[in-house]
Parts: sequence; structure tokens; C-alpha cells
Amino acid sequence: MADLNDRLDRMEMEIQKESFRLSSGRANEVNCWIFDYPPQRELEVRERIRYMQHKNAKGGENFKLVVFDLYDIIIDFLEQNDFMENCCRFEKKKGISRIAQAVSNAMKLDDDDSVIVQHIRENTPENAVIFLTGVGKCYPLLRSHKALNSLHQAFVRVPVVMFFPGVYNEQELILFGEIKDDNYYRAFKLVK
Repeated sequence: MADLNDRLDRMEMEIQKESFRLSSGRANEVNCWIFDYPPQRELEVRERIRYMQHKNAKGGENFKLVVFDLYDIIIDFLEQNDFMENCCRFEKKKGISRIAQAVSNAMKLDDDDSVIVQHIRENTPENAVIFLTGVGKCYPLLRSHKALNSLHQAFVRVPVVMFFPGVYNEQELILFGEIKDDNYYRAFKLVK
């Protein structure tokens, strides 16, 4: 894998191309991309995303960069519905896998109209590039394939780039060197 800073520079140049924003992805697939990076470099990636978002907000680019932290969306939902304390108690009694299922059900994460998809749809302008962050923070409450699959089904009008703290080889995701997510992804690696 090339140097992270070099890959981030190339990613930034790539999303600026009109062809990137107008295409439907390689081989006419939906326009979803994954930018993988070493988990220990998370803070550097977050900083670059903040820089890009700030730069984009100043204008001069002909698209809007919209960043959605999936973890923040989940926490906001739980707090707005007064579920946080119940989740903590439920996790102590039943374990993390049961709380993950309960959160998934409450947010309708398996549905095309999940809380996450609705939030993204309502907060994304027409000419945009979406960055999805917070994937590592969400695990195991939200698996990255659920987020991408829901967006594929219901929201394909702008390119989506998911930032993944691990390795993606266009077949499977490996998070923190051990957690393997071998679900099928209709997404391509943005920069190698």
C-alpha cells in the first residue's frame, strides 16, 4: 500500500474530477467507493477529512462535500429517543450482540428506509460527494455492509466514499487485522 498521505492526496484529486461525480462507478456499478487505511492512522484521516470539508465550505468547487459519521447518527438516534440508558442496562444483562440486534431493529438498519438512509437522503444536496466515517466506532452495532447495501438500494444519486480503518481488497473487509467481514460489497477501492 502506498504512503497514506500520498493516497489521501490522490483521493482528494479524484473526487474533484467531474467524471468521478458523474459516473456510475466502474462497469456501470453504483458509485460507491471504499478508502481503506491503517486503523492506527485514524486521527490523520479524520484531520484530512476536516481539512477537505473546511476547504470545500469556502467555495470554489462545483460540488458539496457532505460528511456523515455513522456512529454519531446512531448515538443521536438513541439519545433523541431516550434509549441510551436502556441500552446500557440491556447490554449488561443480555450482551453486546443482543443490543446490536435491538439497535438494528429500532433503526430499521436492514430496510431501504433505515434511519441512516433517511438522514443521509434528507441532508444531501443534489451535487454532492458523501463521505461516510465512523465505521470502526460503530462496530458491532453497525456492520459496514449494512450501511452500504442500504445506500445502494435507496440512494445512488451521488458518489459515496466510505472510510474504512482496515484493509479492503474489493472482496472482503478486514478490521483491526482480525475481524473479517466477507459480505459482498458493490464498492470499489478508491485509491490503491
